[in-house]
Amino acid sequence: MKLISWNVNGFRACLTKGFGDFFNKADADIFCIQETKMQPNQADFAPEGYHIYFHSAEKKGYSGTAVFTKTEPISVVYGINDTHLNEGRVITCEYDEFYFVCCYVPNAQNELKRIDYRMEFEDDMRKYLSELDKKKPVIYCGDLNVAHNEIDLKNAKANVGNPGFSNEERGKFTELLNAGFADTFRRLNPDKEGIYSWWSYRFKAREKNAGWRIDYFVVSERLMERVEDSLILTDIYGSDHCPVELILK
Repeated sequence: MKLISWNVNGFRACLTKGFGDFFNKADADIFCIQETKMQPNQADFAPEGYHIYFHSAEKKGYSGTAVFTKTEPISVVYGINDTHLNEGRVITCEYDEFYFVCCYVPNAQNELKRIDYRMEFEDDMRKYLSELDKKKPVIYCGDLNVAHNEIDLKNAKANVGNPGFSNEERGKFTELLNAGFADTFRRLNPDKEGIYSWWSYRFKAREKNAGWRIDYFVVSERLMERVEDSLILTDIYGSDHCPVELILK
């Protein structure tokens, strides 16, 4: 079973940069995207054989998520327990064997202006995922907007305290893992360096591979035995992020 997550940084723009070709070639069972920056009717993309779910922000051209899935979910829920709905950040699809949660975690912004909201979101999400996990295993994926450890970004020392690498954000990710979840890529590749999923558009960052690993597949611990591989598809372009992929046995 193949699952893919990609922050497309504007779905309509990404569609002009080869998204459809990659989507078709990937042939994923579930393909989710973040930062769609659109309303559901604004993109001409309806792949045959997929059920499609959009969660758009109230603010036009901002945030937003979507899920394309071959198997129709038992249920689809937006937001976190009827909260955090207005920015289109969370879609949960329930299947027979697991919950699939696509998420675009809020950016703490420059000078950590939004850190208080970010902390509230993190606490609510961790509680929500733990509640789901009591019923069946969880797959939580998307742009989680945090590089967890120094190995997860190129210039760690220079970025301590910056959004995405603040002690607060890193601490919340540790709390999530301690609540019974696993970072699949790092679990399978504990010492692998220089593999990132996001690069600034400035300073030729991608050319120099000066990136951050902020896109994840996180799963319930008991689901790790089914994880065959967790990949970061660094050769795929079309956004300032690249897709991440999970293969389940």
